[in-house]
Amino acid sequence: MAWIQLTLTTKEDYGRQLGDILMANGAQAVTYRDAKDAPIFEPGPGEVPLWELSQVTGLFPAETNMQPVIKNLAKVSFLEKPLRYKTDQLEDKDWEREWMDNFKPMDFGNGLWIVPSWHQPPHPDATNILLDPGMAFGTGTHPTTSMCLAWIGETELQGTSVVDFGCGSGILGIAALKRGAAHCVGTDIDQQALLATRENAVLNHVSDQFDVYLPEFAPNEPVDVVIANILAGPLQELAPILLSYLKPGGQIALSGILARQAEDVMAAYTPEVTFAPVRYHDEWCFLHGTRQK
Repeated sequence: MAWIQLTLTTKEDYGRQLGDILMANGAQAVTYRDAKDAPIFEPGPGEVPLWELSQVTGLFPAETNMQPVIKNLAKVSFLEKPLRYKTDQLEDKDWEREWMDNFKPMDFGNGLWIVPSWHQPPHPDATNILLDPGMAFGTGTHPTTSMCLAWIGETELQGTSVVDFGCGSGILGIAALKRGAAHCVGTDIDQQALLATRENAVLNHVSDQFDVYLPEFAPNEPVDVVIANILAGPLQELAPILLSYLKPGGQIALSGILARQAEDVMAAYTPEVTFAPVRYHDEWCFLHGTRQK
């Protein structure tokens, strides 16, 4: 089963209250962690460990429409305005443990492979992306990522400029660069993701071509290709920003979308973008379109 993870940051006094609000809005579970990595000793029985700034995370079923949840949270008086939050796709934990024990080279077609660094590439002359399991989302195993990789593998990217929006592990930007793109800008609101992207870019010898930023610091220069593998709600909300990155005639690839959400996401980008037929994989889909000149 797929999940959506919603993370917000709040002051110490409101952490437990925010957790209760997330549960009231449909979260199946809530976790708390320190937003500044300050140490904390073992809490007493029944106590919730809270810090000066706490990250509070709610876990929602993947089919949850997050827009009403976000609207409700935007009304909470003690949260920062405008509301700052992060949503992530979360892979099934039991499956993830099995994958970490059995992570093998994966073929995404057209000579594009993802290879753990401890494996020899099955085809040395192929496009081999070295990637190890890590904290940042994006290894190629999730359908949303695999559909993006398949598209990158079949697309002519020679000499193009790319934005990998919500870069996670950096897997999509690295794939684009190794398939001929000249430069990539990666953005993510998670510092751990930026660190993972930088490390993976070094591992794959593309660090000179791959610059990563927090979104507020990213250069907003139009590029040839925009790739965003996040979630349907943010893809709709951020459509003006993603379009501002895209040159006329440029290509946009969108994923992290449940099949039933495809039409709503496409509507946020039309008429500026003309979309190709939707691609499906299990309960997820992938959108690809071209910006009109």
